[in-house]
Amino acid sequence: MTPIQALQFQADKCPEQVAFIIGSDVWTYRRLAMEMERLAQALRARGLHPGHRVALHMANLPELIVAYYACFRVGAIAAPLNTRFKTAELRTILKRLQPALYLGQAEFFPQVAALEPDILDPCACFVVRGPAEDGRAQSWARLFKGTARSSIQWNPDVDAPAVLLTTSGTTGDPKFVAHTAASLSARANWGRHIGLDGLQTVLNALPMVHAAGLSLLLACVRFAVPMILLERFEAAAALDAIETYRCSWMLGMPYMFSEMLKRQRAQARKVTSLRLCLTAGDICPLALQQAFSEIFGAPLCNLWGCIEASGSPIHGLRPGAVSRVAPGAQVRLIDGSGSPVARGEIGELAVRGPHVAIGYWVRPGRIDDPTSDGWFRTGDLMRQGEGDDLWFVGRKKDLIVRGGSNIAPIEVERVLITHPAVRDAAVVGIPDVILGQRVVAFVQLAEDACRAAVRDILASAKEQLADYKVPERMVIVEEIPRNALGKVNRTALLPMLAVRGA
Repeated sequence: MTPIQALQFQADKCPEQVAFIIGSDVWTYRRLAMEMERLAQALRARGLHPGHRVALHMANLPELIVAYYACFRVGAIAAPLNTRFKTAELRTILKRLQPALYLGQAEFFPQVAALEPDILDPCACFVVRGPAEDGRAQSWARLFKGTARSSIQWNPDVDAPAVLLTTSGTTGDPKFVAHTAASLSARANWGRHIGLDGLQTVLNALPMVHAAGLSLLLACVRFAVPMILLERFEAAAALDAIETYRCSWMLGMPYMFSEMLKRQRAQARKVTSLRLCLTAGDICPLALQQAFSEIFGAPLCNLWGCIEASGSPIHGLRPGAVSRVAPGAQVRLIDGSGSPVARGEIGELAVRGPHVAIGYWVRPGRIDDPTSDGWFRTGDLMRQGEGDDLWFVGRKKDLIVRGGSNIAPIEVERVLITHPAVRDAAVVGIPDVILGQRVVAFVQLAEDACRAAVRDILASAKEQLADYKVPERMVIVEEIPRNALGKVNRTALLPMLAVRGA
């Protein structure tokens, strides 16, 4: 079922069932379907046609969900915008997108208000949650004025672009990853592999303008799973929601679970309803997985995914840096020439299937295919263990080559984070004329730790790592820089090193 078919199916089958709750606002499938159809009528009345881009610039609001489905309904391309991006970043994105309509949130509109009219037409900007400060954008209610109700007969092409998801953009201008109604449907089906069947209550604190949050929304609708929605993540609010609504299932980033763990230790809530928590976006340290499970009584497991192939049938249902290939999945580990590697050897993960994006959207009529013979190279290095287990080693682009030996930064980071004096850590390679690269670690100390602990941290690392993997320098920082998705921003680390004198 496509996303629209899934919503219409639930609205017909169980119209009064809860689709999602945000605060005290309860949305049933009937209400969601009706509001989707109402907005779709408004979009059509404003001349939107298949292929037109609609910029979506909101936190997790009901209007964002309605807007997604309304775009799918009329064949417009939903283009969610990262709410953390600033004007310069949004100018680059919107100049390329040339959206026919901007649907945003009043608090984020100042970041685009000054953009040139040829990039973003002020007459095509509508905001929710209050008027725009400078009055340039129109209210959400004005979207519907003068809209005559009529039956929408369009049947959008399921293989045409339906959503453009931006990459994190830490190494240059973001790319637009194009997914279709068909690939979105396949993304939603990943819920079947991790046990979503309608019996859970899901807590969603992931931004739905990102791939993981959107995939979770689609999966919940596909399998009629009630979703408790947070406008934005805040650890205390997440714990309160689990207690109030007896949430049993959650997907989040590692830092979310780390913050929830600290809050729960400081002020315990009733969280016995939790049955499974999955973490995506970055590898989750085993120490955090173990501590979380001890306090919350529910396993915290890694889930593999990427923007181009999120919703892949590769799931993690047990602790550790391990995922398991689901039955029927098309997955292989390959070397630099594209040949499969032997079991136990490190190879780049390649995936194939209906969940893979159709390509990188460049402009109307041009989409660059990211695959080779249908296989998408993810850039993730993994090792196949027993059976269908896949162990994550690191990112290919992050690999450090020291004296001809490969070092995965994440392997070193896992060791550093296990030390009680370390709160967070990141590892990079710096150029060296003799060895090619040397290993440097950036460490955020725990609150009660002192700089004198550095020697002990390194000594502990030497006991657990081969000598060539041990950091040759350790830099203490106030905070490890992370991008908008919560991943370590390694490109921001090197300038920090330069400031401190390499």
